[in-house]
Amino acid sequence: MAKPETKPKSAAAKAPATVPVLLPLALPAPYDYLVPKGMTVEPGQFVVVPLGTVEYLGAVWTRPEDAETPKIPRKKLREIIEAVDEVPPLPPVSLAFADWVANYTLSSPGMVLRMMMSARRAFEPPAPRYGVRLAGPAPDRLTPARTRVLEVAANGMIWAKSALGEAAGVSTGVIDGLVDAGTLQAEPLPEWHAMDLDLDKTRAKLTKEQANAARDLLDNTSGGFSVTLLDGVTGSGKTEIYFEAIAVAISRGKQALVLMPEIALTSQFITRCEERFGARPAEWHSELSPSVRGRVWRAVAENKAKLVVGARSALFLPFPDLGLIVVDEEHDQSYKQEERVAYQARDMAVVRGSLGGCPVVLSSATPSIESLVNAEQGRYRHIRLGTRYLAAGLPAIAAIDMRADPPERGKWLSPVLVEAVGETLARGEQALLFLNRRGYAPVTVCRNCGFKFECPNCSAWLVEHRFRRRLECHHCGKFVPIPEECPNCGAEHSLVPCGPGIERIAEEVAELFPDARRVLLSSDLTPGISDLRETLREIEDREVDLIIGTQLVAKGHHFPGLALVGVVDADLGLAQADPRAAERTFQLLNQVTGRAGRETISGRGLIQTYMPEHPVIAALVSGDRDTFLAREIEERRKSIMPPFGRLAALLVTGSSREAVETYARSLARAAPPAAKIHVLGPAEAPLSVIRGRHRYRLLIKASREADLQAYLRLWLDAVPKPKGDVRLSVDIDPYSFL
Repeated sequence: MAKPETKPKSAAAKAPATVPVLLPLALPAPYDYLVPKGMTVEPGQFVVVPLGTVEYLGAVWTRPEDAETPKIPRKKLREIIEAVDEVPPLPPVSLAFADWVANYTLSSPGMVLRMMMSARRAFEPPAPRYGVRLAGPAPDRLTPARTRVLEVAANGMIWAKSALGEAAGVSTGVIDGLVDAGTLQAEPLPEWHAMDLDLDKTRAKLTKEQANAARDLLDNTSGGFSVTLLDGVTGSGKTEIYFEAIAVAISRGKQALVLMPEIALTSQFITRCEERFGARPAEWHSELSPSVRGRVWRAVAENKAKLVVGARSALFLPFPDLGLIVVDEEHDQSYKQEERVAYQARDMAVVRGSLGGCPVVLSSATPSIESLVNAEQGRYRHIRLGTRYLAAGLPAIAAIDMRADPPERGKWLSPVLVEAVGETLARGEQALLFLNRRGYAPVTVCRNCGFKFECPNCSAWLVEHRFRRRLECHHCGKFVPIPEECPNCGAEHSLVPCGPGIERIAEEVAELFPDARRVLLSSDLTPGISDLRETLREIEDREVDLIIGTQLVAKGHHFPGLALVGVVDADLGLAQADPRAAERTFQLLNQVTGRAGRETISGRGLIQTYMPEHPVIAALVSGDRDTFLAREIEERRKSIMPPFGRLAALLVTGSSREAVETYARSLARAAPPAAKIHVLGPAEAPLSVIRGRHRYRLLIKASREADLQAYLRLWLDAVPKPKGDVRLSVDIDPYSFL
């Protein structure tokens, strides 16, 4: 760290300069600090400054050109303590991006900076790291797990234990055992170095349609900022196409970022990267250890990590020379962050590309209506792929009318679906049953008195998880053991589960197909990313016959042996009071049925529904996506809903329902009148209590040309701040209406 130089005082010495410093705190703006004599700092540089009695690490910020220097007496300003020269500064585009995000989302700029500084280990001296290398003969006791480790380590590289375990699909305990046996030995890991990507490595042979799409994509990404919507059916090879754009960007010395909605997808993507480029990209997601996050952050900032794949937060890494952003599965609602800084990563990726002058590719088999409308209006280039790559064709989709072919009493699978699963398994092919509901049953009821188990902290039912023998709230995490008797009337053995979750479907499947190798894929049943990736590997290698899963299985996975997808309850998503309910259900069901028949096996999708005439079901069965989307787009246009109008949500929460309601109503009364902006509410939220906090919502609906942010600033600046534990949060472009 640079210390200020000490120089003899001079009567003619100039007064110390002042600079704004932004701290990663919920503060409204940067604070001014004096720059000690002999110290030089630049915008983006990290510095240590005092605030009250605490020292904080912050970043020197920029002052807008039209902003006046604050008239604060110098004697009240405090000096920068240290300039952190060992850490690369934030590039200018990161500062501009942070300001843009803060202004758009009405968030504190310090909280955006906090996201940019999320790798605390990046600001600490690097600790020595050790890995393992193959050094001795195989041990006498050679298990299948040990064999896989030795096969992976045979290349003679020094492997981090976690990376070797992931590549071999084993725990680090297996690796430790091989170290104890002398087969592997510990060696210092080299510092992160620039990835040696082989851009000329033999690539997949593209079909004529893919080659044309790749050529169009390269034409559109060869200059500065642009946005391309890569719209291809499931299994059409979109990844191989945007790999071509990644190769071009890196060949020009630029960095490339690929965003993914689900960290489980990064495993398959990394494998494909190694096949295409001969090297692993850098990963960025919440499951990384603090030390790995620190190393990746530094590698990005130092322009050593040329290709990064990560979750939405990777967008805030300090890329100094970003040349391409790819948003894979761009329609996925996981790109929306709703806590602290509420932002939509797909939209912010477009902003980041615009500020940095780099092209953006949005890729999906079921593009969002917002992206489709932007393509129709000429803002985005639209490239379409209508056929699958090396596949027999798109899966044949059919609806099972549950009114005509109902399941047996107490069961949830129609005889039609049961027969199809049996035929699929008999051919040695894989089947998948999809139900977007975790646990065993959504509600547990006493058949003696009608008592239902409700969460004491939330306005939600406790979900039965029979495998873990407990009732659990999916909103706050509260859980209790499943009791032997009703807590209301004391009746024994009277508790009855109502409705199915995937655990209940698994129980039914076990009775029907006892010899089938089964696996459940659900976020609550897979404790860590390594376990999930191992399960996905088992499915890919056809060590599993029957998969039962939630939406986790719908996110872009490639299962070569999967022939049949059965949707247990297609109507589940259509019952929501959400303007995007039809679009989301179509996307989800199209994606999950699209897992079938992705290579040479013919695919089939069966959808259980009580509403086969519903436009979503009809579009899936007919394969007429465009007609369905045209109808949805017209409905949005008529109702002036996004993307033809704008929305913002104000959420008031607190421990006292009366205090929350009172403040929400006073907030609504203070709303300024505006011709093109309407304030709806306040109303109690559908989930009126979460974690013991009552919730009231106001929805602001505006025309596209209205300056919604300016209106909200004017409104919120004029109302008193909430008192006590009442909190007000703002969500621009809300995706959740609960």
